[in-house]
Parts: sequence; C-alpha cells; structure tokens
Amino acid sequence: MPVPFFHVDAFADQPFAGNPAAVCLLPGPRDPGWMQKLASEMNLSETAFVEPRDDGFGLRWFTPTVEVDLCGHATLASAHVLWKEGRLKSSEPARFHTRSGLLTVKQSGDLIEMDFPARPATPCPEPKGLCELLGLAASMVAVNGMDYLVVTEEEERLRQARPDFARLAQFPGRGIILTSPSRDRAFDFVSRFFAPASGIDEDPVTGSAHCCLGPYWAARLGKSDLVGFQASARGGVVRVGVRGDRVLLAGRAVLVIRGELCE
Repeated sequence: MPVPFFHVDAFADQPFAGNPAAVCLLPGPRDPGWMQKLASEMNLSETAFVEPRDDGFGLRWFTPTVEVDLCGHATLASAHVLWKEGRLKSSEPARFHTRSGLLTVKQSGDLIEMDFPARPATPCPEPKGLCELLGLAASMVAVNGMDYLVVTEEEERLRQARPDFARLAQFPGRGIILTSPSRDRAFDFVSRFFAPASGIDEDPVTGSAHCCLGPYWAARLGKSDLVGFQASARGGVVRVGVRGDRVLLAGRAVLVIRGELCE
C-alpha cells in the first residue's frame, strides 16, 4: 500500500526557507530499519514518521544516519500535515507520543505552537579545542545532556564560523549550539546548530535547540517571551516562551510537496 509522503518547510512563511522535513503518514508501526533507510533516502535533516494511536499519534524522527530523541521542526511539520490533510480538525491539538514524552501542538492564530520540555544547560569546562575549531572566544560553555551550548558575545564571529565538520563530529553528544546576542532589535538572540556526529553538518532551523536557548536567554535577559533567529543559509525565526520546565516554540510552516512512497 502506498504511504502518503509530504515535504514541509518548517519555521518558514514561504517555500524554500526555514528547515525542510519529510513527513510520512503510516497506517501503523513500521520496522525502525526501514524508517532509517527511508530517512537516508530522503537525505533531509529529519524525516518524521507518524502513526495513529487511540489518544493521538506516535511520532519518531530520523536523521539520514540516526534516530533522535527530540526534534522541533519535524514535529511542527507533522502537525501541519495532519491539519492540512484533514486527519485533525484545525481546532484540535495534535498529541504526539515520542521518546521525549507527550508533545502537544496547537494552532495559535497564524502560528503553530509546540509544548516541549525545557532542556537548560549547566556550565562546564570547554572541551579541548572546541572554541578554536569554531574560530571564536566563548563567554560560556555549557552542556544539557544532549548538546553543548557555546555562547559568544560577537554575532559576526558566530555568522563567520566555518568549522571542520569531520573534527567537530569527534565531540560527544548530539551537536553544538552556538549563540550570541542579536544586533537586530527584531530578535533577542541568534544561533546556529552543528550536528555532524548525527549526520547533519549544519541544521537550518533547530526547534529542539531552543529548548536550551530559551531558558538561557530568558535568565540572561530577564524575560520569558523571546524571538530567536537561526542564522543558517536558509534562516528561520523561532518564537520561544519559557514556562517553568516547559518551553513553547512557535513558528509557521509551508507544504511544498505531496506524494506517495511506492513500496
């Protein structure tokens, strides 16, 4: 039976911006090995697999090389597809059962808002050679069990960073979040995200990284509602609301391709 397949640009308000994700609507559980092969075939930063359950949907995320525990943009894309395809009414929230627990997503005006776990980082010694590899001086290095958070005060250095991804892949964890204050008053902070060890040299817009960025910048700036800009080549805006041990991530999505996987 053909499997409905969708290509969605998440954290974008027009096609070919933000972060592209593949979304597959499955009739039921599938073998993880098949999912990983398909994600490799898609060759996007994330491919999401959605299956119906009595009280919502199961959701799993795969990069071209590994399954991950948390992904923001492919969750946003999955909810967008469910509403677009009539699998959910526009007034209904999407409930996703994931490796990071229950994630709920709802439409809020012209935005899609996701309720995610906060993943604050704890300051730690700089792993040897990390900042040299990024080509900048860090005011803080921290870790949250998933990623390293590297803070620099120089946005220009952040934007100019061109790390050797083969060497960067040798550092433990999922990836490296690089962040700085924003020179543009439209944004509270800017960031980039590198995850070569997970099969993604640079992710265009990383929702899950904002589960760490939100708590850091909220504490630093003394405000709970923030706007972040991820300064990748495609770029994307993520609105962040810090609510205790939860983080609300909001953005837009655009459906670019609809098709079927032929098995």
